[in-house]
Amino acid sequence: MKNEQLMELLEEFAPKKYACSWDNVGFLVGRSDQEIKKVVVALDATGDVIRRAIQEKADMIITHHPMIFSSMKRVNDEGFLGRKLLDLMEHHIAVFAMHTNFDVIGMAALAGRYLDFPEDAEPLEITDEQDGRYEGIGRIAQLPEKMKLGEYVQFVKDRLSLEHVLLFGDEDTIIRTAAVSPGSGRSMIELAVQKGADVIITGDIGHHEGLDALDMGLSVIEAGHYGTEYIFIDYVADFLRRETDLEVIPVKAGSPYKIR
Repeated sequence: MKNEQLMELLEEFAPKKYACSWDNVGFLVGRSDQEIKKVVVALDATGDVIRRAIQEKADMIITHHPMIFSSMKRVNDEGFLGRKLLDLMEHHIAVFAMHTNFDVIGMAALAGRYLDFPEDAEPLEITDEQDGRYEGIGRIAQLPEKMKLGEYVQFVKDRLSLEHVLLFGDEDTIIRTAAVSPGSGRSMIELAVQKGADVIITGDIGHHEGLDALDMGLSVIEAGHYGTEYIFIDYVADFLRRETDLEVIPVKAGSPYKIR
């Protein structure tokens, strides 16, 4: 199929109107009239992912995170991003990103399903309202029953297939209401507290954010940016296999850091 046809399908799947104003989603690299037969789906267009796409002779990489975020004044081989862009263009590989628009219509609800949140769970941050239906980033819901924080940590690890998480909180704390904000959720801490969450599952929580959350009565399960968003890969790959005849290659690069 032509790139423009695939992009139209992806725009219907995750409309650009849901993206945050600061974001850079959509068609980032390539030609709209290019023929697309093979697609790589990944969280990020890292050097390894690009090399895999070149090796597989892929025509497009679809990512969650945009590889071009801020303005660029030149594209050459003097910087790492310029070198990656040159590799993509020289091998005729297009790049398409679905970031906060996917967070709103897919990622948060998907994470909720992994964690057994109800389908109608309230968005943690409401970003859009149409015909009485609220959309937004993250989800918050009551657990089916109260449980100890330590038990819930193990549940999260099992459901997201994670070997390790960081816990800010006492394992014996009784929790009833949980929030989830896939990716970087440090800005969601106060909102989670305001909405009555006992714990939030998210990533990119540092020392100070963790201490602040505890002081506000909120426990934090820091499951990692990758650990809370890699579910994007299979979800989008499955969608493409259902809706197109493309050859789809999911690439799970794993977390960029290791816990020893």
